[in-house]
Amino acid sequence: MTPDQYCEQKTAGSGSSFYYSFLFLDADARRAMTILYAFCREVDDVVDECSDPGVARVKLAWWRDEIARSFAGAPQHPVGKALQWATGRYNLPQEHFLEIIDGMEMDLDCNAYRSFKELSLYCYRVASVVGLMAAEIFGYEDRRTLKYAHDLGMAFQLTNILRDVGEDAARGRVYIPEDEMERFGVTRDDILHHTMNDAMRALLQHQAERARQYYAQAFSHLPESDRYSQRSGIIMAEVYQALLQSIEDSGFDVFAQRARLSPARKMWIAWQTARREKRHHLARTA
Repeated sequence: MTPDQYCEQKTAGSGSSFYYSFLFLDADARRAMTILYAFCREVDDVVDECSDPGVARVKLAWWRDEIARSFAGAPQHPVGKALQWATGRYNLPQEHFLEIIDGMEMDLDCNAYRSFKELSLYCYRVASVVGLMAAEIFGYEDRRTLKYAHDLGMAFQLTNILRDVGEDAARGRVYIPEDEMERFGVTRDDILHHTMNDAMRALLQHQAERARQYYAQAFSHLPESDRYSQRSGIIMAEVYQALLQSIEDSGFDVFAQRARLSPARKMWIAWQTARREKRHHLARTA
């Protein structure tokens, strides 16, 4: 199996909503995004699958060394080998990969966040940094597009946090800011024990509203000149906003089951969005 084949298998097998947006990229960009996503999956799996935090730290330290080896031209892992091509083809700073690993390590150091300001650092490292690298791969002319990419990454991560409240609680993790829990009259134990009541729904509604604000804020920064080149991110946003809507439509019942969109639904949204953005681009450039 080649490094690229390994990354493709890792990405397709994850069932991620992002996979559907990759289908509308040109060959090089699709290859680079697949490699980037495979890296993110590798380091995320370290934290989620290692029951011993000490072992997880050792593995994350190994990945820091692997990133250094990849940039130095001597990687060992299939993803590290694939990254050599991606970082040579696109402006993907070594520091960004290390930031992502730092974000994953935060899950070993912290299972609660006092405020949204504290949570924002985590979201930046595990999601906004990925968005910034994706923007580089997609291509842009206006630097305001980087602000769009940052905020869109925040929106994606806030949606993930809302979707995964129940699963994270099973791991003893709560990503909802504690000061907001206090404001709505919800305790950490309420979340850990899957207590669903009006106060919990109001708290989760507040999280959904923040995510929607970040989606709106992101698109307010996206220049028209870069909209078509960034269409893959727009496809991701449409899929994720549909997921957010499904969570709201369920009455925020995030404890009973993990909200999902079917592969057919995601593919339909991706195709519709790609067609819409192409029409918009052709009309703009006519």
